[in-house]
Amino acid sequence: AVVSTQSTGAENERYFYTMFLVFCQCIINALFAKGILLITDSTADKTPKHISFICGVTYVGAMLASNASLKWVNYPTQVLGKSCKPIPVMILGVFLAGKRYNLVKYLSVMLIVIGVALFMYKDGKSDGSGFSFGSGEMLLLTSLTLDGLTGVSQEKMRGYGMKAHRMMLMMNLSALVVMAMSLLATGEVWEAIAFCTRHPEIVPEIITFGFASALGQNFIFITVSEFGPLMCSIMTTTRKFFTILGSVVLFGNALATRQWIGTAIVFAGLILNDRFGKTVKVEKP
Repeated sequence: AVVSTQSTGAENERYFYTMFLVFCQCIINALFAKGILLITDSTADKTPKHISFICGVTYVGAMLASNASLKWVNYPTQVLGKSCKPIPVMILGVFLAGKRYNLVKYLSVMLIVIGVALFMYKDGKSDGSGFSFGSGEMLLLTSLTLDGLTGVSQEKMRGYGMKAHRMMLMMNLSALVVMAMSLLATGEVWEAIAFCTRHPEIVPEIITFGFASALGQNFIFITVSEFGPLMCSIMTTTRKFFTILGSVVLFGNALATRQWIGTAIVFAGLILNDRFGKTVKVEKP
């Protein structure tokens, strides 16, 4: 947040080069994963390289499409759209990765998504134009589809026995290829380097952000490796929900009736998933 919102230098310039920031983030993520692998894992990886590359491409594509959607939709709309992430992860996992779930699993995921959407929705004045499906909504749909394809790739990588940090390394290396091409195509790399040259004090902020990202990805990929991408998507979807709910408990912030209903639905979905939503079958590649 400091990197993108805080003015820097006497000219009060702000850092707006998000692709370059993601590029640096992927470099640090890859170095972190490689360091862990050098210490803990010397086994050969048997996963086909094209699966890792596809995973990296869809991961970056989902992120870029989601960020680009903000040019046409507001942030609350984006949050609501991305709260549906477990749905494409589940559906595409069934059709493309051979996953099988019982009916309770489908119900519990739907309850979680609906509950989070109710909780995160912000009331506002309607402009009277009704619902319209434009560029922003198309980008959100694209981002969700790519999220689902990322889940499919991760399931296939799990099927080959790929462990968490090797998955993290391969995905970030693949993402680096895509980001490098994007930076060169748009010319953003030269603008970002010029900014960092004018304001070298921003470099430690970028590095700190990258290490924070690497630590977060460390736990994300452990979750994916051990429990699967669907469980990971449920955890990341409910993250903001639990953050806001924690502020209610700790600081006494008030919730609307709709948010309390959403809270009850989320917990009902989580309990249902924990008790009865076990995966029935996983098809090996």
